[in-house]
Amino acid sequence: MKLLLTGCTGFIGRELIPLLIKEGHNLTVISRQSKEKSKAIANKQSINVIQMNPAESSSWDNDAIQNSLKSCEGIINLAGEPIAEKRWTTDQCKEIRNSRIETTKHLIKNLSNLRKPPKVLINASAIGFYGSHPQNEFTEENFQGDDFLANLCQEWESIAKNKPRATRLLIVRIGIVLAKDGGALGKMLPIFRAGLGGPIGDGRQWMSWIHRTDLCNLINESVKNSAWSGVVNGVAPNPIRMHEFSNSLGQVLGRPSLLAVPGPILKLILGDGARVVLEGQNVQPKRLNKLKFKFKFPSINDALQAILT
Repeated sequence: MKLLLTGCTGFIGRELIPLLIKEGHNLTVISRQSKEKSKAIANKQSINVIQMNPAESSSWDNDAIQNSLKSCEGIINLAGEPIAEKRWTTDQCKEIRNSRIETTKHLIKNLSNLRKPPKVLINASAIGFYGSHPQNEFTEENFQGDDFLANLCQEWESIAKNKPRATRLLIVRIGIVLAKDGGALGKMLPIFRAGLGGPIGDGRQWMSWIHRTDLCNLINESVKNSAWSGVVNGVAPNPIRMHEFSNSLGQVLGRPSLLAVPGPILKLILGDGARVVLEGQNVQPKRLNKLKFKFKFPSINDALQAILT
């Protein structure tokens, strides 16, 4: 299948692109990186790369992207500035929003002009849709929360739902993605390996996570399987408390996990962005279970052992 990918040149794409190539798909990837880096990605992965900023309307006017849209059979849209890596200044919140909202808005607008739209659109969202809560369990049937991330996710998903009628839509509300070369775990590893790791905040907040391999496998399955539509929670079936995660990580590494990171320190570093890891939520993959998706790494110990040993 001819697939057009956005937001796939980073952490998730490092595993997703090779998997899709192995499956025999023909890939065109939109990249915001420089022309030199885009060329390097293209040569390394044997894919077609279009260097552009998809959040800018004018970027969609060139022939390369228009020809790719006309010929593609499926689209995977994972575009979005990382949420919890910087302080939520006014400019950063604007970038977090625009990288998702504007990119998806321009994508849907261009799809509506096609005589033959793609068969499927896989669009990212986040479990931030539900807001945070210390006790409540969330499934795809729950309503959205009422904070910056929840409102952002609701708007993001609403735009994606304006896709052409003939295009099947799957929205994946992604949790904390685990792999050693990036994301939350990648940032924690140097600290834990030095014996300085521990739970963040009081350690009682829920952490709804997914191994990157499982996320890539479910995206791959959703491309192939016409029964996959609507919304799925991209999380493993066994969320854990932060202190449990810290203990498991310390045990796998053979290091203590006693030194907690105080909430005020994290807030000083990340501002409002600290809420993502200080509050958390217990999210269950109810629809993935109904679709009989088989997790390769359903428990945190399985995931960490596979990643780190």
